Amino acid sequence: MSNNNLALQDKKTDKELYSYQKGAIDQIFEKFETAPDDYHLLYQLPTGGGKTVIFSEMVRQYLKTHKKKVLVMTHRIELCKQTSVMLTSFGVTNKVVDSKANLDDQEDYSCYVAMVETLNNRLNDDKLDISDVGLVIIDEAHYNSFTKLFKFFENSFILGVTATPLSSNKDLPMKGNYNELIAGESIESLIENEFLARAEVYQYDMGLTSLEVGSNGDYTVKSSEDLYSSPAMLDKLLEAYKKHSNGKKTLIFNNGINTSIMVYHTFREAGFPIMHLDNTATKKQRKQILKWFKDTPDAILTSVSILTTGFDEPTIDTIILNRATKSLTLYYQMIGRGSRILNNKSKFTVIDLGNNNYRFGPWGADLDWNTIFRSPDYYMDKLMDDEAIEDQFKHEMPEEIRKEFSKSEDVYFDVKQVYKDATFGGESSKVVLERSIEQHAKICIENSEDVYDALALAKLLGDDIDVRIDVYAKCISKSTYNFLKWLRDDYRKKLNSYLRSNFDEVYEQIHGHPPEE
Repeated sequence: MSNNNLALQDKKTDKELYSYQKGAIDQIFEKFETAPDDYHLLYQLPTGGGKTVIFSEMVRQYLKTHKKKVLVMTHRIELCKQTSVMLTSFGVTNKVVDSKANLDDQEDYSCYVAMVETLNNRLNDDKLDISDVGLVIIDEAHYNSFTKLFKFFENSFILGVTATPLSSNKDLPMKGNYNELIAGESIESLIENEFLARAEVYQYDMGLTSLEVGSNGDYTVKSSEDLYSSPAMLDKLLEAYKKHSNGKKTLIFNNGINTSIMVYHTFREAGFPIMHLDNTATKKQRKQILKWFKDTPDAILTSVSILTTGFDEPTIDTIILNRATKSLTLYYQMIGRGSRILNNKSKFTVIDLGNNNYRFGPWGADLDWNTIFRSPDYYMDKLMDDEAIEDQFKHEMPEEIRKEFSKSEDVYFDVKQVYKDATFGGESSKVVLERSIEQHAKICIENSEDVYDALALAKLLGDDIDVRIDVYAKCISKSTYNFLKWLRDDYRKKLNSYLRSNFDEVYEQIHGHPPEE
């Protein structure tokens, strides 16, 4: 019997642990025994690996063997409740310290669950006695909101848990707050052993150079809204959905509420069942929308990043990244929302409309988390910027235009390579455009009966011409607006003139006989 089947057989109820979860607990307990009492340990485990199960079992064992109390901290109210329920199911009686909690009976509990902000207020008011807390567990530890509380726990063992040990603030690296990282099971291993579903990614080449980066190191909402609310981008999103996910349960992530609302209207007008959710929704609305999403097989939910943590809906089939991000954590969280397995679900679809797959590599690739933890800047600085990513794109003709050139085996022209060859051979850079015009003319003539057909086909090449001009301008490092406009116009004139002058001759070269009169 394979390990995989053993692991699945091991698990009779939700309360029993898989072997890799037991292994993690043993590793962490060894630190409790050998490291100083005020040690700060970080544990990494992918979304879907069951970190709440792991730390619930840890709390249970810790309370059995230590005479001290435990505090679990989260940054979202939903996570607080989920954690409290899970701890209870492990037999750990716990008290949720929220803003309404009456703390008169705090003596009766050995485990507290609290949200950061509430806890901060309660500790500053001296309302909560934490003198005997020996272990503090921090969920989603990459958020920096927790660090302000560390001063209250100078004698406690702190265990941070996260799927991505990379701080949400570049200026406050995690290695500044934690002594060591233990990396858990990899995504690939969790997929292999059927704990997570595999992502099938459809990557679109997107022009993102209009996006601006804000002070937090990620793309600004304003520049994202400007780009992703445009009719062209909304069309692209709808087309991508129809092509890869039509009729399947889909979650769309946007950077900005306006974009999400525009997405909602675009899909509604196209007749698809869709709802929009953002952080202005009331608790009741949020509950209703998420229930609708769960119960409707072909539901589409468009949102801003509020569903990246603490939201589990295993029936999701497709995740659409209708945004770009420079945050590795956000990238992993968004895609992770589709990775939960279900009886008959072993894979899910990701449609990437933000070049994220190019920027970070595939979700679940083998990342060396310890290196990232030790040198976060080195990792971030190595990521390609948008211009470098877009330089590697190979422009492909849209299908409907490509059909008009069906007699041509290949319609691609590598401007960069031709430029390199020309300059290496001591020729003027102008020959690049001359050769490009010849190649464009050839594919027009290959698919035409006469010169009028060829001139009509040349009109379809507008986008193709513009892309070639842009690449050429980058090669010669000249890209003022007027210069590019002049080049584009001049190219079109020269192409038409070339077709008129050379149609018969080129036609004969191709077919071995002149065109019919």
